[in-house]
Amino acid sequence: MKLCVMGLGYIGLPTAVMFAKYGVEVLGVDVNEAVIKKLKNRELHIEEPGLEELMAEVMDTGLLKLSTEPEHANAFIIAVPTPINRDKTANLDYVKGATEMITPFVQSGNLIILESTVPPKTVENVMIPILEKSGLAIGKDLFISHSPERVMPGNLFEELVSNDRIVGGINERSSQMTVELYKRFVKGTIHVTDSTTAEMVKLMENTYRDINIAFANELARIAETVGFNVWEAIDLANCHPRVNIHKPGPGVGGHCIAVDPWFIIEQAPMESKLISLSRDINETTPHHVSGQVEELVKDKDQPVVTLLGLAFKGNIDDMRESPSLEIIDNLSKKELQLKIFDPHVVEEMDGKVATIEEAVTGSDCVVILTDHHKFKTLDYQKIKELMRTPVIYDTRNLLNEEELKDYGYIYNPIGAPMKRTRYV
Repeated sequence: MKLCVMGLGYIGLPTAVMFAKYGVEVLGVDVNEAVIKKLKNRELHIEEPGLEELMAEVMDTGLLKLSTEPEHANAFIIAVPTPINRDKTANLDYVKGATEMITPFVQSGNLIILESTVPPKTVENVMIPILEKSGLAIGKDLFISHSPERVMPGNLFEELVSNDRIVGGINERSSQMTVELYKRFVKGTIHVTDSTTAEMVKLMENTYRDINIAFANELARIAETVGFNVWEAIDLANCHPRVNIHKPGPGVGGHCIAVDPWFIIEQAPMESKLISLSRDINETTPHHVSGQVEELVKDKDQPVVTLLGLAFKGNIDDMRESPSLEIIDNLSKKELQLKIFDPHVVEEMDGKVATIEEAVTGSDCVVILTDHHKFKTLDYQKIKELMRTPVIYDTRNLLNEEELKDYGYIYNPIGAPMKRTRYV
């Protein structure tokens, strides 16, 4: 059994490694020569616990090989990015490109699986017309499925195995072949449907979360106006057995939740009014956060603001669609000195510093944008001594207010009326 995985990013690389771990001969393909060169040197271009060690192990056994070009294989998995264009429509160039790359190599009996998250009808209207150029009969000689990834960066290997899997084949044989392939390591239930339904399921899952987060972010703004603790209120509401309100934050990021709802809106704009409104709430939240930060330092002469966190979620290096980037962009246009720190992100940018001490020295406000574990365990008593003004704005409700109060901080969690005076 030989498998060719197209795209070696946050999903494709761990997927290729996992199949190799379970005895499949895998060719991992990425068009980025720098990525392939780095991986061949046993160096990662992404952060995922356990990935570096497991990748080296399967490369040493010869089960994982790497290339910029595909080869003949029994099965192909396409796991490439599907970003959004400026007009909020899906950019399927990577999917089209990967499909075109494998078309000269497909043979009768091959299976092609799309894992990338896509708008409904992508398999039917985009992939199949390209694969028909192979001359093989679709559904008879060439079998095609959509099986969307459903994993969380930072816990990816656990979820690849334990999470339920959706398989949507263009016919029964396509689905059967896909199930047999994933059963090599998937212990969760594998649910079979058609390709268009599978495409919609992934979009629905992330759109549900986007709508729920929008509700939480709206509640946070209401709490700031009315005057109540939104975090406590959400926890209490969630004591109800049929209520599960998500948490507010600085906005929505990542490769799924901030993007996938637009794929539904694109296909049915008049029918997706709730989805559109939720996207508007979440997309304007970084602007709201920026305004709150400006308000906190407006009385300072040449204010210095420390921004903690670039990744869209805690304990990873993934900055895709991160609200932190928009907040930084907004604040950089103001008369503020920004100092940025993220222990997981190695990418350089203006204002980014190497240590927490450098980040907080002379600061008038520390803004927590990402819930990295390291930010929760910092020595805030020491940090206060380095700051010019001991103000913290916490968009993740990460810290303990009573502890910070004892240190003399002015602590402002998102969703609370703003405090501009010291605790007494």
